[in-house]
Amino acid sequence: MTRHTPPAPSTATRRAVVIGGGLAGMLGAAALAGFADEVTVVERDVLPEGPEPRRSLPQARHVHLLWSGGARAFEQLLPGITSRWLAAGARRIPLPTGLVSLTAKGWLRRWPEMQYTIACSRDLLDWVVREHVLRLPGVRVLQGHDMLALTGTGERVTGVRVGGPDGREHRLDADLVLDASGRGSRALDWLRALGVDGIEQAEVDSGLVYASRAYRAPAGTEDFPIVNVQSDPGDPVPGQTATIVPVEGGRWLVTLSGTRGGEPTRDPDQFEAFARAVRHPVVGELIAGTEPLTPEVTLSRSTVNRRRYFEGARSWPEGFVVAGDAVATYNPLYGQGMSVAAQSLVHLRDTLRHGGLRAPGLARGVQRAIARPTGLAWELATSQDILYPGALAEGRQPRPGAALANRYVDRLALAATGRAQMTRAFLGVLTMSEPITSWLHPDIVVGALRGPGRQPLAGPPLTAQERCASSGPDDAIRARTAAAGEVAAG
Repeated sequence: MTRHTPPAPSTATRRAVVIGGGLAGMLGAAALAGFADEVTVVERDVLPEGPEPRRSLPQARHVHLLWSGGARAFEQLLPGITSRWLAAGARRIPLPTGLVSLTAKGWLRRWPEMQYTIACSRDLLDWVVREHVLRLPGVRVLQGHDMLALTGTGERVTGVRVGGPDGREHRLDADLVLDASGRGSRALDWLRALGVDGIEQAEVDSGLVYASRAYRAPAGTEDFPIVNVQSDPGDPVPGQTATIVPVEGGRWLVTLSGTRGGEPTRDPDQFEAFARAVRHPVVGELIAGTEPLTPEVTLSRSTVNRRRYFEGARSWPEGFVVAGDAVATYNPLYGQGMSVAAQSLVHLRDTLRHGGLRAPGLARGVQRAIARPTGLAWELATSQDILYPGALAEGRQPRPGAALANRYVDRLALAATGRAQMTRAFLGVLTMSEPITSWLHPDIVVGALRGPGRQPLAGPPLTAQERCASSGPDDAIRARTAAAGEVAAG
């Protein structure tokens, strides 16, 4: 029997629906606003009116960094958003200048700026975006509404069915539906109900647990760097990390993490001890003389890398796109999620410029374009997480040659500890600013083979002023950092 594709809504009014009012949903609404007369954001929660926690985003209390590659994508969708973040209290931190980081292969030198990151609480970052987007013409949000199902067929999605807070069901017609509902997305079920199936999935779980606490930043540390001690996946032990990020309100947000067998706990009395027990104790030493602002420790276990390969589906309906965490979630340690979402929605916006909401093949083309930034972040996260003891993998297996690629990345990371050119290449990919293929440029390959070319730093490259401002009763900070021997340009 011949199947007929139902027509798009016949009204001249162009309509789009976004499922989810989180960060990806708001960016999606921004991408659609110039091409739809009406953009309706369907959100199950009641959104806060200020930079406050959202019920469905408990991980917001942990460290979040927006890398420069992602920040540039935000700017493309919302011109001026960086200035708005900074005016609200966020910091633009140059990398690696404002970074004291022990990578898997050693301490990075603090060269002049190569990339940057936006540092603030996730609540502030989301709120500034939300305030900006909800002022755009034609954008409205339905709060307290649950997404129930897609309408249409497996050949064309024509809208959604939603349930309101009064229990009544409503239908919203749309030329394009964007699923940005996050890691809890039911897109596979919605598609299956329309006859679209066979979408591959993959999962890599290192058993990572996150623990975070806010501290009062010591006086004189307004320009303090990010301090980060990473684990080494090459060591056959659980991976443990400790990070300090200066955020708005004169606070340090401190996040600890540990993979299966080495997890942090909720016990506030064990927080500093854990920070001292990672590969270098600098984070524990720095917070020793500071005041905790939260009596409790926030713990999170939702750290599984999970990907759905929508781009590989045998068939795909017109009028439906999936983006953000609904496509893939990553170990938050690598800070890629927000950047991937923004870059994905730039692809949506650029595709719309060529044909509008009703262009044939638009949805499938966008879904395939989204796979590019998704794939980069997926490779970076899972290639490391799978190495930790007890890591579990399900679904699609790693591509052939992954072990060889990991060895090359290890050589490149080692070279980055001593050569500015290699640091630039290393950060270019990690900040989602350059494609991973940039690591295959002949100059970079030769640099990786040559190695760092300098003696490794003996300790964290904090400046004398930073050591003084952050010093407390623990003189070990001064002793250890003075042994580093190099600070700024190395």
